[in-house]
Amino acid sequence: MRLRDHVSAGLLWGLVATGIAAEQLPPAPVELGTLRRNEQGRIEVVGVPAAERGGSAADGGSKAREGAPGRAGAGQASSPASGRTLVVGPDREISSIREAARLARDGDTIEILPGEYRRQAIVWAQRRLTIRGLGKRPVLIADGESAEGKALWVVRDSDLVIENLEFRGARVAHGNGAGIRFESGRLRVVRCAFFDNEMGILTGNVPESSLEVEDSEFGEAPRFGTVLHHLLYAGTIAHLSVRGSRFEQGYRGHLLKSRARENLIVYNLLVDGPGGSASYELEFPNGGIAWVIGNIIGQSATTDNPDLISYAAEGQRWPDNLLVLAHNTLVNDRPDGRFLNVWTDRVPSGVEVWAINNLLVGDSVFGFAAQAPGRYDGNRTIRPADLVDRAGARYALPQTSALRGTAGAPGFVRERNLVPTAEFAWPVGTRPLVPGKPLSPGALQ
Repeated sequence: MRLRDHVSAGLLWGLVATGIAAEQLPPAPVELGTLRRNEQGRIEVVGVPAAERGGSAADGGSKAREGAPGRAGAGQASSPASGRTLVVGPDREISSIREAARLARDGDTIEILPGEYRRQAIVWAQRRLTIRGLGKRPVLIADGESAEGKALWVVRDSDLVIENLEFRGARVAHGNGAGIRFESGRLRVVRCAFFDNEMGILTGNVPESSLEVEDSEFGEAPRFGTVLHHLLYAGTIAHLSVRGSRFEQGYRGHLLKSRARENLIVYNLLVDGPGGSASYELEFPNGGIAWVIGNIIGQSATTDNPDLISYAAEGQRWPDNLLVLAHNTLVNDRPDGRFLNVWTDRVPSGVEVWAINNLLVGDSVFGFAAQAPGRYDGNRTIRPADLVDRAGARYALPQTSALRGTAGAPGFVRERNLVPTAEFAWPVGTRPLVPGKPLSPGALQ
């Protein structure tokens, strides 16, 4: 017996009652949650009924369950984007971030109210989420807990935005506990902070992955153990972008280390600070393409390594190798320190180095002598006393400096204009530069 398109509703329900063709009926509707009007006047869904709260999508230290929202199980299609907003807070229906992670579906936004959130280790298994702290930055404290023995948060095969959150105290048995362990996909981190973690952000080695960090803070590396504690460590991924962020107070590890194929490091402050004992402030151990423009990079007199910037120390990995240093202020407080070390003998295919309009601050005997083919032009050396304080950062040329406005046009490399369009703004972030204003050497105009 076959149902025809013109079967009446009464006949249809009769067939269902006798069990005939019941599998042809559409599934029962699923309640999505509670409606509310947000601050912008839009209607949004903020809760999920208790009937949907079975199982765990992302427990601390455990893998996501098969078929959880946001990830298809065997033989299942991915669930569609839901676009809900889940609000987390001590006095809300969802009181923990872990609970929100379990309930979230692809396309959702999780908003976290201010406060301290302890032992919220999570594996984020959804494909697409925005996770945002509201108001005063919420603080996540590991308190001895980790996800999969790796990090406070593990991000896997996802397209996530994480915004306005602070990660503290990550520790694991292997000594490389991260605030965020980014394993694959695409991750954007905005206005976040990473303090007292064995690693701030640590990535996997998936060549297609991309990490963007903007207006964020990294510091207070733990002072114990034999593992090097890097504040940000990117593995062999496709792309790393870091902008408007501050790195300071490392310990034996590097402030920023990247094995990425292409790197865009612009308008940041990477300065270890007084008493700091980081190794390299900026390192590209396997070469690749590195655009380093408009940064303030400095090492203290107690640095653990005399080289400020290192390139290709561990040998070549990528076929294309280019280092561009334009309009950076490089501060070296160690008399025998070196501003730049390019390990050309470890790059068999060769490397280009463009060093243009950088301001070298310190009494080091090492300047910017040509270390590889390229262009070296407009780099100037001054003493630390020739700089003035600006909003807590002592890295600006005084208005009366004879160097002001003397930098020539830095030109283009591979069709990229090297003219800086912004500068670092204390404590994090950037401010735009006035177009057409005469340029000075260094990062602060």
